[in-house]
Amino acid sequence: MSTVTATDDRGAARVPVHGLTVLYDAECPLCTHLRDWLARQPQLVPLTLVPAGSDEARARFPGLDHSATLDEVTVVGDGGQVYRDTAAWIVVLWALREQRPLAHRLSTPAGARLARGAVLAAARWRGAQWGGRVYRRGDGWSYDPGLGWTYDPPGCDGGVCATR
Repeated sequence: MSTVTATDDRGAARVPVHGLTVLYDAECPLCTHLRDWLARQPQLVPLTLVPAGSDEARARFPGLDHSATLDEVTVVGDGGQVYRDTAAWIVVLWALREQRPLAHRLSTPAGARLARGAVLAAARWRGAQWGGRVYRRGDGWSYDPGLGWTYDPPGCDGGVCATR
């Protein structure tokens, strides 16, 4: 039995995956570096790269906890499968032609421990970039180490709001 599972069971065992959407933090240098790397890789399963917490992400996936997608990598399959954390990294590697054998090794119990260590190391590095301070993004999202991610939509100056 594999230790890697989707966090939301939407019939992943019987619904094939033909495409994946990777939600990433567009204001994180490590995340954007990995996004660029993913975009250059030959893909067996097409990847769509969407900034986490963005208007596009919120429109595509209204049922997701978008603050959680900023905390941990989240991947959504075209059949409704939701992968988070270590499982998300492994399914992304599975989608890449040259990385699929690695994804299969990481989906074993021993491999999953290694993958989890890599995910935790990346999260630790990312958190260190903020130095324990409140981190505010321009799109209304902010991170407080004591509270986690919160969303406060940009307000309207002088009672006038821009329309879309």
